[in-house]
Order: sequence, then C-alpha cells, then structure tokens
Amino acid sequence: MQPELQPNTTLSQAGAGGIALEQQRVLRNTYLLLAITLIPTAIGAAIGTNLNLAFMRASPVISFFVILAVFYGWIFAIERNKNSSLGLVLLLGFTFFMGLLLGPLFQSVLGFKNGAQLIMMAAGGTAAIFFGLAGVAATTKRDFSFLSKFLMVGFFVIMLAVIANVFFASPLAHLVILAMFILFSSAAILFQVNAIVRGGETNYISATLTLYVSIYNIFSSLLQLFGFLGGDRD
Repeated sequence: MQPELQPNTTLSQAGAGGIALEQQRVLRNTYLLLAITLIPTAIGAAIGTNLNLAFMRASPVISFFVILAVFYGWIFAIERNKNSSLGLVLLLGFTFFMGLLLGPLFQSVLGFKNGAQLIMMAAGGTAAIFFGLAGVAATTKRDFSFLSKFLMVGFFVIMLAVIANVFFASPLAHLVILAMFILFSSAAILFQVNAIVRGGETNYISATLTLYVSIYNIFSSLLQLFGFLGGDRD
C-alpha cells in the first residue's frame, strides 16, 4: 500500500482517470502538510512572543537583511531537497522559524487592549481568503497559468518597495506594501492550487511551501493593517 505523504509524486500515464487520481492525491497531501506546518508555526510564535528581541529593533536594517538571507537560503534548501525526506524536515524547521518571526508583531499587537481580538480577526480573514480562493482555483475550468507573469513582476516590485522602505520608513508606503502583499499572495494561492489541479505541480512539498508563505504573508499583513487601523491603546 502506497503511503499518502510521498515527496515526489508523478502523474500517472494510464489515462485521464489516473491523472485525476494523482492530482487529487497531490492536493490532499498538500493540504495535509499545510495543516501540519501550522503546528511548528504556532509553537514558534508562542516562543517568539515571550522572547526579548530588542536587538532586532536596535539594528533594523541589518536584522532585515540577515533575516532575508536566511529566508531565501532556507527556501532554496527546501526546493533542492523537495524530493526527499530532508525537504520535509527543512520545511517544518522553516515554519518554526517563521513562527519565531511573528513574535515581535504579536508583542506589538498584544499591547493593544483588543490585541487578542485583532489576532483572531486576522486569522479568520486569512482563512476566509485562503479557502475562498482555493475553492475557486480547484473547481473552476479556468486556467490561471497566466498569473505566472504577474507573480514574477509583482515579486520584484514588492521586493524593491520593501527594501526601499527599510531605509525611508514611510508609514504610508508600508500600508501600500501590506496591501500589495495581500494581493500578490492571493494570486499565488490561485496559481498554485490551480497548477496542482491541472497537473502542473506534482510535488506536494514545493506546493505546500508556496501556499504556506502566501498564507503567512496574508495573515501578517492583515494583522498589521488591523493593528494600524483598529488598535485600541486606551
């Protein structure tokens, strides 16, 4: 009997029925692993919220570029090992690290009287966006592969904007960047789920990584927006 979680899943050549079966397996395994990744993320966030990370605020520019290097280095390592069990271990370690990075944001938001409510609102909003978009991408007959160009251009635009605002620290630009992250990540969810359903993505580790980062970006962006617009310090 073949195990459910297989890092390298290839499409069956036996016909349309076999292909559909393999696509469903990749999608099911992706959703299962995505749910599992939330566990180390929650643990990391709980630890990060109780850590003193003042050194990051003392040198925000240096901290940003160090975290950026670790982030993309880790993603590169996961993609290089996506067909092995090491890729799975690296992915779970990555999600724990990303949970730690939520610590300073949670500390800031929990400083509001309604901080816990804002976190729940961000979580609920993220879930609604993900399940809504994933449902559309999985059931529609439309091919969302055209989004690949938008995602490529959007990635570079957002990265340039983020790096520029590290130095300029404009609150207005930060809000615009948050909105861009939500739009970009929503498009990435549509593209990735649709690619699985159509057979363009056959590796559940790689698919989970894309969806995880998209969900993470939407959640953290919504939480920052809610904190800015509705945080109550009175």
